[in-house]
Amino acid sequence: MPSTLEEAQAVIARQQQELAQLQGAHEAWMRAVAHDLRAPLRHVLSFAPLLRESVEELAAAAPQAADAVADAREFTTTMEQSARKMSAMLDGMAQVSHAARAPLALGLIDWGVVARHAAQRWQATHPQVQWTLPEAPVPVMADAAALQALTEAVLHNAVKFSARQAQPVVRLSAQPLDDGWWRLQVQDQGVGFDRQRAQHLGELFQRMHRDAEFPGVGCGLALVQTVAQRHGARVAIEAQPQAGCTVCIDWPGAL
Repeated sequence: MPSTLEEAQAVIARQQQELAQLQGAHEAWMRAVAHDLRAPLRHVLSFAPLLRESVEELAAAAPQAADAVADAREFTTTMEQSARKMSAMLDGMAQVSHAARAPLALGLIDWGVVARHAAQRWQATHPQVQWTLPEAPVPVMADAAALQALTEAVLHNAVKFSARQAQPVVRLSAQPLDDGWWRLQVQDQGVGFDRQRAQHLGELFQRMHRDAEFPGVGCGLALVQTVAQRHGARVAIEAQPQAGCTVCIDWPGAL
């Protein structure tokens, strides 16, 4: 233990320097992930159509190679799909990393306004979805950009997993709690999921559904968890198969 104020200050300064070095190394690593790894992916996506053209030329020149040509078509499609998925995973990783490192400019934000704006954007592409939105103000302390990203990620999942219903409904509500906190809720009537499979829910790239069932790479809830933790908020998710999902976020209020 430091015995003097000067020694304590020296320890703090050294720890801050080490933390700054770690942050710098993390940022450099993320730049490599976000930029350098994309070059090989671009090559795969660029050459896959050329390979497909060569395969089609082979099919025309050698009809007896029909089985090999069919296999080659399937392999090329799998290559393209995998490369596009990896590109989306890199995008998601970069977004979560940015949410974890970006400075927070905390201020008084009306989550009801944020929710309405986010819902309006989804209404343009999914007009079949019916929305229930909070009417009264919901004042919370948050970084505006971070709260918007969190809200859009939650709504994205709600719309995606309920859009196949005949009349999909997404309900957003807010309930005041003690000490000025709010419980923000987003509820859908979608496919839900089995809670027994959800022990890693919220971790990067963890999904509750197969790729063939729903698109996505498993970054949305990781982003939600990251933003919530940085604000001191708490996230809980309840779901049942074919009975929808409810995301509850206890968020610090204006006080």
